[in-house]
Amino acid sequence: MVDNNTMMKDRKCMECGAKETDGFSCYEMFQFPLVWEHNDPELYALHFWLVSCYMIQHPSNYTKEGYQLMVNLFTEAYDHEWPTDYILRKNRELLVKIDKITNPLPNNKRKRIYKNWSMTIEDIYISGEENAISKIKRWKEQVRTELES
Repeated sequence: MVDNNTMMKDRKCMECGAKETDGFSCYEMFQFPLVWEHNDPELYALHFWLVSCYMIQHPSNYTKEGYQLMVNLFTEAYDHEWPTDYILRKNRELLVKIDKITNPLPNNKRKRIYKNWSMTIEDIYISGEENAISKIKRWKEQVRTELES
């Protein structure tokens, strides 16, 4: 299965390792919490963490510069416990300093490197909307830990 943002092989994402679930790729599973957050301000407050965790686990979608910006912003925000409004302001400041964040290569031309992440968007999706907040909080902790290794 191929969509605009991921490539699945043998029903697993070639980058994050998420298994195809209910016929959805990891990118398609990512769309669910994006919709759920519109119903819940507390969940929406975690939007940066949801998006950045997904981005960090799919580096082929971004330029090297864009990816490094996200990893650095994520790490700084996590380590210094920045509030959401500060993270978003900092993100805007940093984005103007780079040319392009998204990878201009067609999906099928991108180099993908598999990393066995302990938690992926699959975990958020299968836990459902009612558990999304706790799962996203756990996901950001796992991603931060695994960025160190």
